[in-house]
Amino acid sequence: SPFSASEDLRSTWQGKAGRSPLQALYESDQFEQSSLQAVHQQRREMLSNICSRYTRKRRLLRPDDLRHLVVDDTHGLLYCYVPKVACTNWKRVMMVLTGQGKYRDPLEIPAHEAHVPSNLRTLSEYSVAEINARLRTYLKFIFVREPLERLVSAYRNKFTLSYNTAFHKRYGTKIVRRHRPQPSQRALERGDDVRFEEFVYYLLDPRTQQEEPFNEHWERVHSLCHPCIIHYDVVGKYETLAEDAKYILQLVGADASVKFPASSKTTRTTDDMTAQFFQDISPFYQRRLFNLYKMDYLLFNYSIPSYLRLR
Repeated sequence: SPFSASEDLRSTWQGKAGRSPLQALYESDQFEQSSLQAVHQQRREMLSNICSRYTRKRRLLRPDDLRHLVVDDTHGLLYCYVPKVACTNWKRVMMVLTGQGKYRDPLEIPAHEAHVPSNLRTLSEYSVAEINARLRTYLKFIFVREPLERLVSAYRNKFTLSYNTAFHKRYGTKIVRRHRPQPSQRALERGDDVRFEEFVYYLLDPRTQQEEPFNEHWERVHSLCHPCIIHYDVVGKYETLAEDAKYILQLVGADASVKFPASSKTTRTTDDMTAQFFQDISPFYQRRLFNLYKMDYLLFNYSIPSYLRLR
């Protein structure tokens, strides 16, 4: 049976120690709290305003909608993971938080381990009553990223690295077949040389979403995490990842030794890099692609990139 998460739950979160987040904050002296609190308050209000402006009817959540919500019953925490937004490191941190001392340092957990489904519980695995109790009382958070930068990051990761053969076979071969004139036999079989332009055509082809939902790596955040139905207490941003991660860990009273891994990636997708990928995409397709991700731009207050030619 379906269930509703429609009430505003932010004020009810009590944490595991029985204190409200506000009390916990005031008791925590090392906290640059007021400015951070104001930032997060602003993000929540922005999200709430856009939701009320653009969503007519609240629909009920189904268990299937909750597959991306990772549960930490020890600290009373729900994390909606969005691929290509530091989700490997967040899953590692969640494994440390839920592991009863099995892990000390998130970085000692191999990346592939973090993505093994049985290593973390998701909210969809609980009963309706358990789901409702957790939605009502746990601290809920999400991390988001500039939508087209996230898209280019997904493309680079899944289609330009030789070891991602599963994606080449599953998606690359189909993209080549449909969106490349006169493809070679090798390309049809291997699908390992998909161009960004072809990936864009695939995303915008109406058949793509008619046949199956988008893969989670390029699905819109609002479709993965339902931010107009689930009231997230903290909307973290990739652009302020370190501060936001620290804020969340302090908010739930995580052990001080649990640290979110510092970013060491030199290959990470930047705004400048994203702009280069869009140089060869015509304004017609740029506009359509922007429209595809428009709700994520609005909900999470990202401005239209300067490199897009939408006129």
